Amino acid sequence: MDVHLRDLRYFVAVAEHLHFTRAAEALHVSQPALSKQVRVLETQLRTPLFERDRQQVRLTPGGAALLPHARTVLAAWADAVAEATATFVVGMSTGVGRGLMPAIRAAFPDARLQLRQVPWDDPTGGVGGRQTDVAFVWWPVPHLSRYGWQHVATERRLLAVPASHRFAGRTSIDIADVLDEPFLALPAAAGELRDHWLAAESRGGHPVTIGGEISSAEAAAEAVAAGLGVCLVAEGNVPLVSRDGVVCLPITGVPPSRLILLWRRDDRRPLLEAFRAAVAASAR
Repeated sequence: MDVHLRDLRYFVAVAEHLHFTRAAEALHVSQPALSKQVRVLETQLRTPLFERDRQQVRLTPGGAALLPHARTVLAAWADAVAEATATFVVGMSTGVGRGLMPAIRAAFPDARLQLRQVPWDDPTGGVGGRQTDVAFVWWPVPHLSRYGWQHVATERRLLAVPASHRFAGRTSIDIADVLDEPFLALPAAAGELRDHWLAAESRGGHPVTIGGEISSAEAAAEAVAAGLGVCLVAEGNVPLVSRDGVVCLPITGVPPSRLILLWRRDDRRPLLEAFRAAVAASAR
């Protein structure tokens, strides 16, 4: 019997979420594709793994028995790949900068660090789907209890507006002044993180107008310059969006942003511990 690692990964995701749609979103695959592969695995094993009805999804006794072994296989494979390739993949949903990477590289002279830019529709920076080993991401992260994390930086948020905007000449602005402005939003898959960058917590229930969706700093800069909307940006990322046609203003009435380092709880490699220590020594 040949079972693909992908099928085990899909099975574990559904077992952890007990919801096919949420599991598919976490894996960044379609729900029909996920359901199909789970059915293929059940056929191969000749036993049902889940009980499904309109209200809930539950593990069968067979599924409950398989789950710890599937997790062990996936973790062992991840460790084997890491040791064989000596590559540590670092995900970034934003430009790291902040003086971090030179210090981190100095701490790993013999390891190959691979930096991978991850679109903003994945708030885990690739960690959740195992495309990366660790990631620098913005708080909040959905289902944070499933991951290990540590603080990297706290930064105030600024508002990026078109240079032609009526507020562009101000030295600062308050969130109350722009509640009716169209805002650029992260993709819906970003969940709570989308709300954070729309300042949902500071609107007092005032609805937000979405001017467009963005999935990278480059897309944000282009959309703001084109006048599609305004957007919040962390202070350390201002150089990524500040260009001709875009002005970044200090904004009051919104809490700061938090950059964190995220990793999987089942990753206990010494390399990860050393990476975390290097980040902690360089963080602020």
